[in-house]
Amino acid sequence: MSDEKKDFIREIIAADIASGKHAAPITRFPPEPNGYLHIGHAKAIGVNFGIAKEYAAQGARCHLRFDDTNPLKEDNEYVESIKEDLTWLGYDWGEHLYFASDYFEYFYDCAVALIEKGLAYVDTQSLDEIRAQRGNVTVVGTASPHRSRSVEENLELFKKMRAGGFEEGAAVLRAHIDMESFNMNLRDPVLYRVVHASHHHAGDQWCIYPMYDFAHPLEDAKEHITHSLCSLEFENHRPLYDWVVEHCPVPSRPRQIEFARLNIGYTVMSKRKFIHLVEEGHVTGWDDPRMSTLSGMRRRGYPPEAIRAFVETVGLTKQNSLSDFALLEFEVRNFLNVAALRKMAVLDPVKVVVTNYPEGESELVSIPNHPQDESRGTRELTFTREFWIEREDFMIEAPKKFFRLKPGGAVRLKGAYIIQHCGHLLDDQGEVSEIHCEFIPDTIGQSPPEGVKCRTAIHWVSCSEGLDAEVRLYDRLFTEEVPDQAEGGYLACLNPESLRTVTQAKVEPSLAAMRPGERCQFDRLGYFCADSKDHGQPQPVFNRIVTLRDSWAPVK
Repeated sequence: MSDEKKDFIREIIAADIASGKHAAPITRFPPEPNGYLHIGHAKAIGVNFGIAKEYAAQGARCHLRFDDTNPLKEDNEYVESIKEDLTWLGYDWGEHLYFASDYFEYFYDCAVALIEKGLAYVDTQSLDEIRAQRGNVTVVGTASPHRSRSVEENLELFKKMRAGGFEEGAAVLRAHIDMESFNMNLRDPVLYRVVHASHHHAGDQWCIYPMYDFAHPLEDAKEHITHSLCSLEFENHRPLYDWVVEHCPVPSRPRQIEFARLNIGYTVMSKRKFIHLVEEGHVTGWDDPRMSTLSGMRRRGYPPEAIRAFVETVGLTKQNSLSDFALLEFEVRNFLNVAALRKMAVLDPVKVVVTNYPEGESELVSIPNHPQDESRGTRELTFTREFWIEREDFMIEAPKKFFRLKPGGAVRLKGAYIIQHCGHLLDDQGEVSEIHCEFIPDTIGQSPPEGVKCRTAIHWVSCSEGLDAEVRLYDRLFTEEVPDQAEGGYLACLNPESLRTVTQAKVEPSLAAMRPGERCQFDRLGYFCADSKDHGQPQPVFNRIVTLRDSWAPVK
């Protein structure tokens, strides 16, 4: 493995390989199928699959395992979306796809083994009573009156739980550990509860379901996971993880290691909050391009390569921190600057009429597809007497350093002629409705003639050949860097400018051939992609991926 990636987790793994403890690391990515993945998951995905890839020659692998032990919140829709997101990010689990629900009999056997050892008991108190007896961080817990039940009685009651003999909440299986432990997770935690609900994968076979803290270490052990990598909030759960592995009949002993989760400014990282955003109509769905879900980022046009690069840049630490959203956007721009072809689009069009160009005539002009890469070739566009430019590229009362089109001034059309202003028309509101210019012959690819000042080039779209398009200008969903800390909560800082829709944009004709999801740069405007759902229905629809520069950077 390369020495360039020796973070603390990789150092641990390298030491385990060198000592002969393991021949190769076996990791896992274990999402719960109760929602769509978000950018925070990309870190866990990159770590687990990335480490397996680094040791692939030694036989390492990463499992995709659905931690589906809660039938009330899980659905096959989420299973499929998670698989799609992983594939899009570029990761492959091969034949190692697993479901925790396939291990339900194994979990049950482990629970029986704990009961037989006197390490688990059935508690038939109410959940409120159990909760009250656990105490708090300053008050130790008190033992359940059912803690001293005999092994035989506990086995019978647990069998009754499995057979459907209890209503929901009427009985749980608890571990027999230490009600006075400073670690709340060790105060006789619940291992099993009764849930009369159909399971998305297991159907109606079960009415008791294991708790996450009981099932997860058993899943890792059954799959011979060597290093169970998880986020820092599970650090206090590690003693329970180790207790379960130590006292249950497991085929291997995995090691849990925690790292700081990924937190990014101007986003939320909570499935519950995503659900609120969707159900309350603040966004159009889980794949809304403003959402920090992976499906939303994919629809917006974020390249998976940029997300992987961002995760690598953030790295692994043991301390929680807030990553700058601008760093993610930097990686997006960095990739697209090289990969994206250039196209021309006008978002706020005003018509230009070239008065000295013959009516009815036109000519083809050749424009590079990528100004820094000649191998990407050129495309031909039709120059005509009438075309569209951006309204902001013409000013009647222009400041001294305005180098675009103005009265008496000249500007170059990208790939075409230099034009000079000779007049303009105003509508009833005093807005410019039409600009009149004259073109200067023999200036395609040539310097301006003597006496003509031309300092810049602007983009344009032919009136006769340009296409009408809808362009969706997306921005950050929240105005505060830490939405959860905003006064009034995260919903109070929703960005009213997070989506601005342009319905009468004009785009060059080659954009009609763009496939849904395909990306390009609109010259001088930003990076865009054809929307994966609405493009071509009934007209082209483009999403702004990111601006050409960080529009949120402080003004200096």
